[in-house]
Amino acid sequence: MGIEKVAIVGLGLIGSSLARAIAEHLPDVVVTGHDASAEVRGEARALGLCDAIVDDAAEAVANADLVILAVPVGRMADAAAAIAPGLKPDAIISDVGSSKTSVAEALAKALPHHVVIPAHPVAGTENSGPAAGFASLFEGRWCIVTPGASASAGAVAALTGFWEALGAKVDVMDAAHHDMVLAVTSHLPHLIAYTIVGTASELEEVTESEVIKYSAGGFRDFTRIAASDPVMWRDVFLANKDAVLATLQRFNEDLTVLQQAIRRGDGAKLEDWFTRTRAIRRSIIEQGQDDAAPDFGRRH
Repeated sequence: MGIEKVAIVGLGLIGSSLARAIAEHLPDVVVTGHDASAEVRGEARALGLCDAIVDDAAEAVANADLVILAVPVGRMADAAAAIAPGLKPDAIISDVGSSKTSVAEALAKALPHHVVIPAHPVAGTENSGPAAGFASLFEGRWCIVTPGASASAGAVAALTGFWEALGAKVDVMDAAHHDMVLAVTSHLPHLIAYTIVGTASELEEVTESEVIKYSAGGFRDFTRIAASDPVMWRDVFLANKDAVLATLQRFNEDLTVLQQAIRRGDGAKLEDWFTRTRAIRRSIIEQGQDDAAPDFGRRH
């Protein structure tokens, strides 16, 4: 199945990066865009993000071979309902959400007679909006595709080929398994970051300016994560609450173990734990998922 026209609904960081990546890697593909916000549509037009930016969602997807919903997961059902009247029968409908089980259910319910293949490009920054996107966002990153049982091999291959053309590495897995994996690798770290920065903001009132003034790399990196789009992450935690709560329970149990080790002065336990977890960081660098340069490659 060839993809000659792509419609992107939602023109924030991921949607605008998609538009830029398609223009760079698939210049013959026609791209139409839509966003529920008139302000965002105006900014996208000024940036020249797509071949056309239209005010109506159904009009945006007309004759599109592939429709990608780049909206918060809590808005997937509404977005699907809005595009339904304009879809052609054989269009592939996908998304970029960080939670897959809830998205698959919402899209299947809203679009029961269409080909729905959820996906999640595991890439992003703490920035948001049309101007935040960039064409290389997906290069060398994983895109996880979670097709349902009814998805044809041809449609899955078409979507996989699309993401690979943008420079992504593609993996296919069950939606529920995706949600558990991402609860560990993404959702829980964000929850921890929001919590730590929130605690620090309360301490800031006590220590005046010292929390910010003397923030070391660890706290600084937490503030970067906690600067992510609050609406998007609100929806992610609500959509993937079962996996997040299960992972959070395990984390609390492990935290209690470390708390006891500190209280008892058990240096051997702490060193063993830190040594094992240090190896994970090295594996991430070896697989090219981060930079081993000093201070994470930051320029000063």
